[in-house]
Amino acid sequence: MENTTLGVILATMFLTFHIIKMFLSPIKAKLPPGPRPLPIIGNILELGEKPHRSFANLAKIHGPLITLKLGSVTTIVVSSSEVAKEMFLKNDQSLANRTIPDSVRAGNHDKLSMSWLPVSPKWRNLRKISAVQLLSSQRLDASQAHRQSKVKQLIDYVTNCSKVGQCVDIGQLAFTTSLNLLSNTFFSKELASFDSNNAQEFKQLMWCIMEEIGRPNYADYFPILGCIDPFGVRRRLSRYFDQLIEVFQVIIRERLSKENNNIDNNNDILATLLNLYKQNELSMDEINHLLVDIFDAGTDTTASTLEWAMSELIKNPHIMSKAQAEVRRATVSHGGATVAAVQESDISNLPYIQSIIKETLRLHPPTVFLLPRKADVDVQLYGYVVPKNAQVLVNLWAIGRDPNVWPDPEVFRPERFMDCGVDVKGRDFELLPFGAGRRICPGLSLAYRMLNLMLANLVHSFDWKLPDSGNGFGSDPNGLDMDEKFGITLQKVEPLKVIPTPRN
Repeated sequence: MENTTLGVILATMFLTFHIIKMFLSPIKAKLPPGPRPLPIIGNILELGEKPHRSFANLAKIHGPLITLKLGSVTTIVVSSSEVAKEMFLKNDQSLANRTIPDSVRAGNHDKLSMSWLPVSPKWRNLRKISAVQLLSSQRLDASQAHRQSKVKQLIDYVTNCSKVGQCVDIGQLAFTTSLNLLSNTFFSKELASFDSNNAQEFKQLMWCIMEEIGRPNYADYFPILGCIDPFGVRRRLSRYFDQLIEVFQVIIRERLSKENNNIDNNNDILATLLNLYKQNELSMDEINHLLVDIFDAGTDTTASTLEWAMSELIKNPHIMSKAQAEVRRATVSHGGATVAAVQESDISNLPYIQSIIKETLRLHPPTVFLLPRKADVDVQLYGYVVPKNAQVLVNLWAIGRDPNVWPDPEVFRPERFMDCGVDVKGRDFELLPFGAGRRICPGLSLAYRMLNLMLANLVHSFDWKLPDSGNGFGSDPNGLDMDEKFGITLQKVEPLKVIPTPRN
């Protein structure tokens, strides 16, 4: 009888201990706050059509670090520069790896892509190659002439349109120019022209890739569904990857054929990649997926940012006038004449143009969330615990509109960046369009050069006006549609179409 009583007491103590532990475990007690999840689906219904806005609204209620349960995946959302600073300065190593969306497993992209690989010798090798041999300042300086010639083509095309009063689609022009800037830097050839359908087809392909990767996918919330790809996201993305890689392979086969016949003397980035391939430092699959990463990140995001910048300038004519005045002052030659085009070397003398780009990146970040991070261990962050294997999202859209950091955050005001020292290089956590820490975008310098160069030349060479839609409101800048559609890139719902007039 005594043994029975002792057994009951011990069993009761054991059960009580585990109940207390379950309810008072430090991780559970210290998880960041958030909305109460529903059974099974968790907080999936909280996403909405524009998750960046939904999460920003939740942050206003629960604070700048919140917990969401998206299906079976614990997701932590960072919505302030203060939390982002602590994350990148104190916990970058523990949060350096990725949560892999099911779609990105298409074509083994997650095993070959620098963007999605875990921190590993392969990843370090790709980062080193990109930083030192492909996208270094010296390499970019050496290819300035290529980019300048493509900007000249842009200005010549817009000039011809202006002579006949033809509307131009700024997003399409920016995409074609970005594509050719990149393709000339990498391949010494252009992939599209303003008068062909090539650029539109390429843009559609890029948008499809970005849309599929960014699309909410139930296989991400319930990983068990990944084996059947229930909505066909992975199958579609695999097809898009194959189409894009074939574009690169045509160029690569042509280059290899010329090299075999000793008739190629190019010293571009492709030549560097092929040398690394011949030395067995890179496989052809790694080259293909590296090019997918760079062209995905360097075309659609650049084009959408330029389109947002021009939209804001047209909506704010006084800012446009100030930008035009600065560019004109900076491009007056010693003889008093205005030069025909802005050079890359002029950008350092155009602080207001640079401020316009920064303000655009603040209000309209090209990617609303940094690519998802994963906690390798339990991480202490902002007084809470981010549990091991949790997904971590940094909401750039919310950080850029935080009223605690930015006065009048919804107002487009480039002056806020004049003489303030805030930059886009990952050291100022209130402005992180290219990320921060060890996974900062390696193409940052090239993208920033391209954006400033294109914008400076467009405001230098032309005045701009909206077409009259015939209802009396079409030419009013205040009526310009600034709504966005969600994907990995944040694009305008209504493309910006405007009429250029040459400036005297």
